[in-house]
Amino acid sequence: MENNNIAVGLDIGTTKIVAMVGKHDAYGKIEVLGTGKAKSLGVHRGVVNNITQTIQSIQQAVDEAESASGEKIREVVVGIAGQHIRSLHHSDYITRSNSEQVIDEDDIEKLINQVYKLVMLPGEEIIHVLPQDFKVDGQAEIKTPIGMYGGRLEANFHVVVGQVSSIRNIGRCIKSAGLELASITLEPLASADAVLSNEEKEAGVALIDIGGGTTDLAIFKDGIIRHTAVISFGGGMITEDIKEGCSIIEKQAELLKTKFGSAWPGENKDNEIVSIPGLRGREPKEITLKNLSKIIHARVVEIVEQVFLEIKNYGHEESKKKLIAGIVLTGGGAQLKHIKQLVEYITGMDTRIGYPNEHLASNSDTELSSPLYATVVGLLMKGLKDQSKKNIVVDEPVETPNKVNKEFKPVTKPQKSIFEKWGEKFRDFLDNAE
Repeated sequence: MENNNIAVGLDIGTTKIVAMVGKHDAYGKIEVLGTGKAKSLGVHRGVVNNITQTIQSIQQAVDEAESASGEKIREVVVGIAGQHIRSLHHSDYITRSNSEQVIDEDDIEKLINQVYKLVMLPGEEIIHVLPQDFKVDGQAEIKTPIGMYGGRLEANFHVVVGQVSSIRNIGRCIKSAGLELASITLEPLASADAVLSNEEKEAGVALIDIGGGTTDLAIFKDGIIRHTAVISFGGGMITEDIKEGCSIIEKQAELLKTKFGSAWPGENKDNEIVSIPGLRGREPKEITLKNLSKIIHARVVEIVEQVFLEIKNYGHEESKKKLIAGIVLTGGGAQLKHIKQLVEYITGMDTRIGYPNEHLASNSDTELSSPLYATVVGLLMKGLKDQSKKNIVVDEPVETPNKVNKEFKPVTKPQKSIFEKWGEKFRDFLDNAE
């Protein structure tokens, strides 16, 4: 990857591992140079449970992406999800030593670092600290306090927590596959970047990403992430139910789901039948599409109801928390027929399917605009954004004798996000663990 304008997203999912190489075109859209895909064998519900198999799958996906793009891949942006991720809300404050000076980045960083010191359950670590809103000397609902005067700076935070061992295992797989970890990001945030518009985030929206092993939820309001959750059910559970319910093998169950499956049983007539070849000389099995839909419907209702419970816990019925833009469905599970109608029926909220095509160049392969690739497109976007920050050359500030201007310190370099700083800490943590 000699070209500094190229980035790589790596989505380590339960059913598939995808590597995507891309760069920005002349219009600021993403030109995908190559994609590699491998069956994920060592991941269960978003958590690595077989290091060797996961390394092999990562290498396979990366090799394929290298062949397709003609680029040598050295570092990747990785997504983190899985059933071990949980979130909580926390309020904290600092008392500033000099209230005569304006609040700057250092004050906010000091407050955020204080939250990182919270005592978690054994084996857990804070991944993400996201400020919601600030208070300065009791004045509430401040989005950005920088440049204001005040002695007491308070904030409400959305804190994302994960298991140290699960995070370390992902890092170990990346390193053992011969790659560097450019940065690590929460998968629902990556998917949100790929499929949500700024207007939706402002108006209030719930993103539901139905993956193979887990379903991720991210709620945005006023342009800020307000709630995240990971539900330990996904499309793989639907396949498992079909396999058990119809007494067929997993490969056949997956094909049945994608080709003939529907989340709405009323759509199929009783006489619609599909014939499945029998194993090793056995008679073929006949399965009615109505029965197939009933099996799928039962599991999808369970997933949607669990997600809806999380949306209710956020308090979406309050006027200030109302999600005007409704629900956006993405991930492989969003391709299931009639799932949009079922989600609207259960939740009573406007729903659409989220495609990542808005950010892709017009000549991109149509397959890449599938909801299946939402997370990896989001990770690639994050990688390209970080690259462009690195490439910015900032001029030295001109000294001015004006006393008023001296209070507002000029920013001489792009500020790192908390997640970038955490990514650096995490890389050091991995190096020391060797």
